[in-house]
Amino acid sequence: MSNSWREGGRMPSRSSIFIDGPRVTLRPLRDSDFEAWREVRNANRDWIEPWEPLPDSGTPDATSDKSAFRSRCAAWDRQRQFDAAYGNGIFYQDTLIGEVSLGSVQRGPFQSAYVGYWIAERHAGNGLAPEAVALTLRFGFDTLRLHRIEAAIVPRNAASRRVAEKLGLRNEGTSIGLLQIRGVYEDHVRYAIVSSEWEQRRAEIERDFLTRDSPELSELS
Repeated sequence: MSNSWREGGRMPSRSSIFIDGPRVTLRPLRDSDFEAWREVRNANRDWIEPWEPLPDSGTPDATSDKSAFRSRCAAWDRQRQFDAAYGNGIFYQDTLIGEVSLGSVQRGPFQSAYVGYWIAERHAGNGLAPEAVALTLRFGFDTLRLHRIEAAIVPRNAASRRVAEKLGLRNEGTSIGLLQIRGVYEDHVRYAIVSSEWEQRRAEIERDFLTRDSPELSELS
């Protein structure tokens, strides 16, 4: 994906962005994805929610309230248009199986963002999450021209840490009480990659995660 679709400091609407990998496609969620999103979120509630912030009291549940889901999609769209955050669904064989995002985009001297992701438990461990994150890293560095992308993960979230470590993100240590998770301020392990590292490792990451004959795919064939 080139920079040609970025105009006037704003990004296009969610309907015009697709990022394709060898197995997964990333695209912004639409109002019409409500049933699929509700199904995958409800089926994986116990797998996903232990690692997410507790919503503010009175916040509508987007898994049961279609208007709340529409508002969620619209909020991501606004953030995308103003270069603040980029959220995408992860689709495998035309089925929604998770989400990946670049959030808290900072420009100026930082040029940084956080990558976050979740994937349905039945698809964990088969290389789809690393593929989605690798696509997102490439989008962040090549299209958004970021300098630094970071992942902050609760230490006991072994599945998410495996994704970061498979991709070779650098472990920068643990930040104490970094973020509220389920009502408790949890420590987070900080993983990061900067643009110079991306340039050095791009071919390796693309070979291992973004080609049809990558080791990740070969192991599953």
